[in-house]
Amino acid sequence: MDNEKIKQILLDIQNTGLDFTVTLTGKESKKVNGLYKPETREILLHNKNFKTDNQLIYTAIHEYTHHLINEGLITASGGRQPVRESKVHTQAFWVKFHSLLEIAEKKGYYVLELENAPELEALTEKIKNEYLAQNGKLMQEFGRLLAKAHALCEAANIRYEDYIDRILCLPRSSAKDITRVGIIQVNPAVGFDNMKLLTGIKKPEDRAAAEQQILAGKSPDSVRALMKRKSEEGNDPKTKLEKEKERLSKTIAQLTQRLEYVEESLAQL
Repeated sequence: MDNEKIKQILLDIQNTGLDFTVTLTGKESKKVNGLYKPETREILLHNKNFKTDNQLIYTAIHEYTHHLINEGLITASGGRQPVRESKVHTQAFWVKFHSLLEIAEKKGYYVLELENAPELEALTEKIKNEYLAQNGKLMQEFGRLLAKAHALCEAANIRYEDYIDRILCLPRSSAKDITRVGIIQVNPAVGFDNMKLLTGIKKPEDRAAAEQQILAGKSPDSVRALMKRKSEEGNDPKTKLEKEKERLSKTIAQLTQRLEYVEESLAQL
């Protein structure tokens, strides 16, 4: 597979109005499999790192995602090359990357199949059934016990927060997540981390839809982005601006309070 062939595959997955180049470096790298240079719009692939074209295409799509994100930033900035952000692998990046992988799979450019690796396939089933699902069930029961402990603390006039902090030695945020998982019914087969994601969705129908997406193989980032879009679709421009104003007002109030504290502290020095 040569440079031009890889470029044509990427363009067939998703076209771009911003030209780019693909270069197989002929090298091996222990640090990275490839990289993208936004200033020159170059995709460099260290092809000696790969044993198969399938592995090569995966990395090519990864770097092409950076190019498409870069194109969007240039468009948003009126055609100027934007300042590089410190974090390039954002949630938006992973959502885009996984969507491109799905297109590549449908077009036959990339495959993620376990059939040719029977030992890995068997191990995957073991992980899903004996660990992800079982851990999910365990955390559900843990959540119910914490809810019961909360009620017993109140009955005994004991501060639940102190009980969590110094008896169970459990971070309060963790206790809150675990309790929510015990109260809101979701499928433990998705695993505890995805259960936390699902229980954060208020509407039962949206929660059920997100659960099905995860069970169907959608990445958590993709599901999170989908739920965010659905939530925003129901908001008119005025409502969006009012919510943004509310968030900004809270932030300003917090910063103002902090500034006053710093100024008072400086005055006392």
